[in-house]
Amino acid sequence: EAVASRAMKRALLGLSLLLSACAGAPSPAPDAPPTEEASPARAPALTLVESWPRETTLDHTALPDAVDVWPALIGEARESLDLLFFYAVTEEGEALEPVLTALAEAAQRGVRVRMVFDAAFHARMPEVPDQLGAIEGVDVRVLDFGPHAGGGVQHAKLFVVDGEAAYVGSQNLDWRSLTEIQELGVLVREPALVGAVADVFEMDWALAGGASLEEARALGTPRRFPVEVDYEGEAARVWPVFSPQPALPEGAEWDWPRLEAALASAEREIRLQVMGYHLVGHGGDTWRDLDDALRAAAGRGVRVQLMVSHWETRPGRIEDLKALHQVDGVEVRVVTIPEASTGFVPYSRTIHAKYLTVDGALSWVGTSNAAGDYFLHSRNAGFVVEGGSFARRLEAFFDDLWGSDYAEAVDPARAYEPPRVSE
Repeated sequence: EAVASRAMKRALLGLSLLLSACAGAPSPAPDAPPTEEASPARAPALTLVESWPRETTLDHTALPDAVDVWPALIGEARESLDLLFFYAVTEEGEALEPVLTALAEAAQRGVRVRMVFDAAFHARMPEVPDQLGAIEGVDVRVLDFGPHAGGGVQHAKLFVVDGEAAYVGSQNLDWRSLTEIQELGVLVREPALVGAVADVFEMDWALAGGASLEEARALGTPRRFPVEVDYEGEAARVWPVFSPQPALPEGAEWDWPRLEAALASAEREIRLQVMGYHLVGHGGDTWRDLDDALRAAAGRGVRVQLMVSHWETRPGRIEDLKALHQVDGVEVRVVTIPEASTGFVPYSRTIHAKYLTVDGALSWVGTSNAAGDYFLHSRNAGFVVEGGSFARRLEAFFDDLWGSDYAEAVDPARAYEPPRVSE
């Protein structure tokens, strides 16, 4: 079933790429009679893209897979590819290999390839970035983001193709993110949205090259948002949003105030899925804004549903979830993905998607987990979407996991064993 589903998705992806190519084809002569070919369908302005752990029931036939979308997108590039990722790691024969091959082939055909990785993770795992940087036509930089925003990291996962398409999602440049972890991202082809993502890349590229924060921020281009796009036959309004506030390019919007306003607007239901949820950050600071917003919503009669990874059952994390679960109107479920039949793989078999829906009308998909570090100090990116069709698609994604055998409600009385994450 998984093989058949993936084959169907690849057929749909091929059609989407064909439509994209047709959209850029020359128009017929003015005196040519109108034909169906004269007005080709346009590629969608907004596409949700998933990754799902193999040997699970979490595949969604209607959503293309990143394992297919990424190399196909890279294959579209004719002029430039700009990638901003937390880190990169691969294994021989695994799903990231075609992506890395596509990057090398792009450089070989004359595409300018620029890549930025987080400096701390590069120090731990330099192999793949350094191998890519050794390819002629590929320029790799590492970014120490901490000094620019109070100690955070470059946590975004995004890339831009020819300034015409952009991808933002939860997937790292990691083979496990394509086949061993549940992930979610957004492919956009609307010029203003692509431009906003490109501005963030240009800023971080400049910072990684030694520019001052002031010089890098000036590379941004003010744009007017939201933009209206069609999503599955219905109008949707979209805002690109980023963090952290001190290190945004000119014209970019900080994500947290818009998310906070969305939560404050809730009248019926909030659904939130993230990998991690905690009040105390890596530096020891406590940030309660999100927790307070969820509690306030529940207090006015809004049903709040939160899903997190089983990685959050470790000491120092599970306590916050137990406390929130005991609030009237709030239910927290922990998702455990079974080990693959091939055996234990470190840092995998988990949920890593980050998204939110409010009242079936407003949504967010991004790269931040639910903690202050991500919104206040680290580079992250996402989109806020106002539109029922987009929200319904996300709600279906949420419901499939919420009602699955992988999800169970937090038990405030249970003494959880620390999860096995690494060797």
